[in-house]
Amino acid sequence: MRHKGPYVRGYTELVPRSGPTSDMFMSFGVLVLKANEIWQDCAGTGDERIWLLAKGSATIAWGEREQEMFRPDLFDHGPWVLSVPSAIAVTIKAGESGAEFYRCATDNPLQFESRLFTPSECMSEFRGEGMMGETSTRIVRTVFDDTNRPESNLVIGEVIGVPGKWSSYPPHHHPQPEIYHYRVQPEQGFGFCAIGETPYLIKDKDTILIHDQEVHPHVTAPGYALWYLWVIRHLEGNRYGVQTVPPQYKWVTEPGAEIWEPKRNQ
Repeated sequence: MRHKGPYVRGYTELVPRSGPTSDMFMSFGVLVLKANEIWQDCAGTGDERIWLLAKGSATIAWGEREQEMFRPDLFDHGPWVLSVPSAIAVTIKAGESGAEFYRCATDNPLQFESRLFTPSECMSEFRGEGMMGETSTRIVRTVFDDTNRPESNLVIGEVIGVPGKWSSYPPHHHPQPEIYHYRVQPEQGFGFCAIGETPYLIKDKDTILIHDQEVHPHVTAPGYALWYLWVIRHLEGNRYGVQTVPPQYKWVTEPGAEIWEPKRNQ
């Protein structure tokens, strides 16, 4: 799903929970606020919601609590992420620098405790180090999953594809639907994502929808960094937890795997 040009002011729903994208079972969008603008996310919709600060400064209030937050950019700084049940209203007031948030919502009848995840809790993990000649080293920030938020119907995190390297690798799949949303640095850069056997050129602000059995590896163009937000919707009776790697790709991560390397002076 291509998004050309800058985001418009206010809230833009990128993935509706109706029509052709209803099989994602969740909605996803972006909120852009100028300095001191206020946005309210009402309670009583039946949806749990996630608000993730992409950049800028804001004060976010929920229940009896509020928190000031600041994120200079999404490549070098971890996210602030607020998770609330359907009964809790959220109010966001942008700071002097303005603010940009991503929002995801899905149905959930449980009235669990709201929780704010801080940047210090969303630590950057370097995955792929010491494997496959460092060709799939990437940064992963898992905000929450079933290990620390089992009451939620969602899983959320960030990945940063390192210039010239692969991520979401080895190729894998899972039955739960997943949304990927991309930002590129510098913005004119690109990457590639394969959904099954179909390749897609990825540009800044694009969104990819992933369904059951669709493998989805990525590669980032040299010279550029590829940030993407990933959100997974648990299925009733089949919650996300384990990825399936097709057998033809498993061997690349095994200790001592013999991977061809070029030889000089031949």
